[in-house]
Amino acid sequence: MQSVSLNLSKGRNVNKDKHERILRAAIKVFARNGFHNAKISQIAKEAGVADGTIYLYFKNKDDILIKVFEERLEEINTRFREMLQGIESPEDKLRLYIRLHMELMEQNRGLAEVISVELRQSQRFMKEYVPVKFAEYMNLVSYIIREGKERGVFRADVNPGVIKRALFGALDELILYWVLTPEPKHDMKAMIEQTTELFIRGLRS
Repeated sequence: MQSVSLNLSKGRNVNKDKHERILRAAIKVFARNGFHNAKISQIAKEAGVADGTIYLYFKNKDDILIKVFEERLEEINTRFREMLQGIESPEDKLRLYIRLHMELMEQNRGLAEVISVELRQSQRFMKEYVPVKFAEYMNLVSYIIREGKERGVFRADVNPGVIKRALFGALDELILYWVLTPEPKHDMKAMIEQTTELFIRGLRS
């Protein structure tokens, strides 16, 4: 029985490894060629697997794109929650959230291009996707705002639902600018600092 368990575990690890390789390959291909121009065969070649192997893990190209978004967001959500737990001040939590978002995109340009540009090219994503992981990501901001209001740090009249969307919209636009501009006039550090101060000053009670 022990050997069977070990073999099953090994099989799961192999499957997980291939799944991850395909996702990483897809990020590169989508960022390089664009979602519409990308082909399953290109993703398979980049991942080092046969074309048919892709369909063992994903239904189609749209499914790969959505899984990239969901699984990377799940990883980001876990990381953000862990790092926010060690911080007491709501202001410092918001500062960290903004910095982590921007730095993560800066360190993963291919992922930034996929999230900011290519996701919008998928009709299935825009019309059918239920944004569970994205809602979790946005609700981290709601949690910080509510905590700040309860402690009297942030204004009592601010709506967490409005602020989380306004903040994400600002960050998304900055990343879009950074991705699409060959030589950005504003460096990442300046964008982080100015955006952070703008929101925190507007939220302070």
